[in-house]
Amino acid sequence: MDGKVETMVTTLSQTSMSEVQMRAADADRDRTVERLRDAAAEGRLTPDELERRLETALAARTYAELESLVADLPQPDGARPAAREHSDLAGFLATSVLLVAIWALTGMGYFWPVWPILGWGVFVVPGALHGGRVRACRRGGLIW
Repeated sequence: MDGKVETMVTTLSQTSMSEVQMRAADADRDRTVERLRDAAAEGRLTPDELERRLETALAARTYAELESLVADLPQPDGARPAAREHSDLAGFLATSVLLVAIWALTGMGYFWPVWPILGWGVFVVPGALHGGRVRACRRGGLIW
């Protein structure tokens, strides 16, 4: 076996048998096929490799078989928002500290930084606290 296959076998052997043997549904196979096609469109897979993986994906019975097909591919864009939210929060905090420092250096009168901090914080902080689960409601409101 080559190194990648051995690594996947080792990883799968560490996972509980119930997870490895769980049967995959048609929707799971379809998601894997879509992810493979996206990877090929990005140039990550050759046409021959895509064809082999698609055949294997459509014949897969378990989650482990599907996971092994995409294990060497980056996570889809939807799976990476946590890093962006942490950078949003870091930018918010850094800007807030800067505004308070400017306020302190200019005489500490009326605490005007409260307005930009609150205005921006209303959108950044809930997303960071709830792991990015802030989403738009159908009527235009926010749901946390």
